[in-house]
Amino acid sequence: MTTPPRALTIAGSDSGGGAGIQADLKTFSALGVFGMTAITALTAQNTTGVFGVVEMAPEFVAQQIDTVVTDIGVDATKTGMLASAGIIEAVADRVRAHRLEVLVVDPVMIAKSGAPLLRPDAVDALRTHLLPLALVLTPNLHEARALTGREIRTVREMEEAARRLHALGPRAVVVKGGHLADAPVDVFYDGRRLVHLHAERVATPHTHGTGCVFASAIAAELAKGRELEEAVRRAKAFVTAAIQAALPLGRGHGPANPMHGQVPAASDVL
Repeated sequence: MTTPPRALTIAGSDSGGGAGIQADLKTFSALGVFGMTAITALTAQNTTGVFGVVEMAPEFVAQQIDTVVTDIGVDATKTGMLASAGIIEAVADRVRAHRLEVLVVDPVMIAKSGAPLLRPDAVDALRTHLLPLALVLTPNLHEARALTGREIRTVREMEEAARRLHALGPRAVVVKGGHLADAPVDVFYDGRRLVHLHAERVATPHTHGTGCVFASAIAAELAKGRELEEAVRRAKAFVTAAIQAALPLGRGHGPANPMHGQVPAASDVL
């Protein structure tokens, strides 16, 4: 029997199911990849906000990674909410020890509702310990601003941010433009070329989990052996479809739908 592609998400749990490891596992499954988890934090969360967070001990996060890698194996790894400097350092240590070189880093800092998901003192740990290990870094504009210390309002400023972030060590960067005032454009930079990735803006408030879906889709495509730029392009098309099929659940920001091929959009069932 052929071994399926395997992807590991190292991230927090979203009890509402729209983001975090829940979104990652749905994305992996939808793209035909076997998903595994190392949970960094538990959140009491729904579409309106984050109401509680319990962080895992760094040693236990490391143990989860060790247990999975040494038995099942990993073709690609994705990080999401890492919460604290201690967890970041533990994850970076395990990434180096196991040579998890196909690493997608989504520098999760703030939830869709505005709740902080990364301690302020952990940003330096992220820059120092994890970014140099990343194959690709996928910040949105807020995260890119926090990592570079510069305002980012235009595509030209996104290009400059991509260059600055690339200088911190990741082999490639995708600065996501979903928060731009104009049409959303992502900027991909691999140290050689700047590429603009375009998509139509979908008029919906239901975009919870889109960053998780995008990063985990990149990891899934890399696990299947895609080249990096092709993986990023496929992931952008996938997350756009997930937004188009978003589910208007709850009273706040409903989730994007990474299972859009299996779970019908609201327009199909209403």
